[in-house]
Amino acid sequence: MALPLLDLPRLDLVVTTRELAAYARQAWLLRHDVNEPVLPARTRPGDHVVVCLHGLFATAGVLRPLRQRLERHRSIHTASLTYPVGPGVPALARRLGELLHILPSDVHLHLLGHSVGGVVARYYAQLIGDRRIVQTLSMAAPFSGVPIASRLPVQVARDLHPRSMLLRELRLASPRVPHHSLIADSDRVLDAPLSHALPGADVTVIPRCGHNMLLYDDRAAAIVERTVLAKVA
Repeated sequence: MALPLLDLPRLDLVVTTRELAAYARQAWLLRHDVNEPVLPARTRPGDHVVVCLHGLFATAGVLRPLRQRLERHRSIHTASLTYPVGPGVPALARRLGELLHILPSDVHLHLLGHSVGGVVARYYAQLIGDRRIVQTLSMAAPFSGVPIASRLPVQVARDLHPRSMLLRELRLASPRVPHHSLIADSDRVLDAPLSHALPGADVTVIPRCGHNMLLYDDRAAAIVERTVLAKVA
């Protein structure tokens, strides 16, 4: 059923308010998990580790609520790290590789990234690889590029340009590892949000949700949780 026209401004205000609340929540969490990688305290053979990657201008701390939800399950652990703004996607993927090298060889890995973190996760799984990776998940990842990226004087901005060869390679590559794209339908960072879903991957669109709110939206968290649990024996 179509919504009455008079309701639309109110709906836009709700989305905007929730997005502003997400910015405030990120600001509060930024100070956490900055200096050292977050690693599981103890794992058993066959356990699952969800490696969480943040977006631009953030830290691993912003992922704490999602990590805490996943860690409610006995066989699921999380890991994360904070990385700087400047390096390009390949350099960030190498940092991710260093973190993965620390993790036990007998666990299953799920790579989960928000925004540029989703691109890094997929780049690593698709073009570098690790036999332990069972799937990747992205939340508001710009797989079709962001025009405004060209204005940022850092390498990662060039990797996120719509004409980036790196993004083109990811979109055209034959999938070696399953992927699930979570899309915020009211994303104001990404033009035509659905166009940023990775081709050939599972896709879930979260209605009335913005780019940063996707990190804290209960519906999105539930989907991430179910997607990870589906791989747990």
